[in-house]
Amino acid sequence: MNSPIKTALVGYGSVAEKMHAPLIDVCPDLDLVAVVERRDNKCEKKFPNVRTFRSLEDLLAANAADLICITTPNEFHFPMAKKCLLAGKHVVVDKPVTIHSWEAEELEKIASEKGLICSVFHNRRFDGDYRTLQKIVAENTLGRLVYLESHFDRFRPQVSENWREKDGPGNGITYDLGSHLIDQVVLLFGKPKALFADIQKQRKNAVADDYFDISLFYEGFKARVTASVLANVPTPKFLLLGEKGSFQKYHLDVQEQAFKDGIKPEGPDWGVDPKERWGTLYLEDQNTPVQTVNGDYRIFYQNVADAIVKGSPLEVTLPQTIAVLKLIEAAFISAAEGRKIFREEGNW
Repeated sequence: MNSPIKTALVGYGSVAEKMHAPLIDVCPDLDLVAVVERRDNKCEKKFPNVRTFRSLEDLLAANAADLICITTPNEFHFPMAKKCLLAGKHVVVDKPVTIHSWEAEELEKIASEKGLICSVFHNRRFDGDYRTLQKIVAENTLGRLVYLESHFDRFRPQVSENWREKDGPGNGITYDLGSHLIDQVVLLFGKPKALFADIQKQRKNAVADDYFDISLFYEGFKARVTASVLANVPTPKFLLLGEKGSFQKYHLDVQEQAFKDGIKPEGPDWGVDPKERWGTLYLEDQNTPVQTVNGDYRIFYQNVADAIVKGSPLEVTLPQTIAVLKLIEAAFISAAEGRKIFREEGNW
């Protein structure tokens, strides 16, 4: 396949418009040719060569694309991804890939049987702060590790009209942000032996969970992932403790704000963290700023293209995301029953 892969977006909400479409547009091996929008033609206004369809069925009937990226609300991920795979299309699904782990297992089976690529947009693997954390762990900078704290805190005291905050399947902050934070921990340290979770609706009138605090237990090590929408004070993005010292990093990755500002994701300066936002190593005899590894979400779509064209290994695989879903399922059981869930019970 010498020409760029014909690519379509299903759904053109804020994330698709501000993030997926620009990333597909700058990937030299992908060509954004179609979009499914139910009512508007917003994508065409920004990308004139895009053809708009009113339904996934119409898109598939037209055979307009070979790679289909699903960015709809979570409850539609499974049926739409399944329909695309059965139609012989490669698929990218925004996270979480599905609501239930058995659904993702079914997608894995279909993709495997048909020899198709199916990946999940876990873009936070390519955050600069997380890539820096990976480097510190790989280089054994802090020696034997005992504790990781991972935050994704914001201050949004009013419940919004966004579908993620409505009372629907797979809505709420645990599926939204928890899938990112759990995925990062599992990618770095493997599957935990057990977990304990506290999941709440803290804002007045909240109908979907807006707070979680999940502890993942390993042999001699604990990782805590947490997110709140009522944190109006700086909290560390990462805090890592080891026998030789600690690493602390504030501030979210710069790419999300750049996308919101309409900056095109291209050039060598993309994803560069300003020096004043770098993290710090606190060792026994010195405190040292640590340059943030550049964040780069472009890696994700280039990897998907390489997997389709060259057979390269996928960065984000369905088995990895199935493990994350099983941990989320176990977290809701833990929160509801107020007890620790062990791997044997959660089957992750």
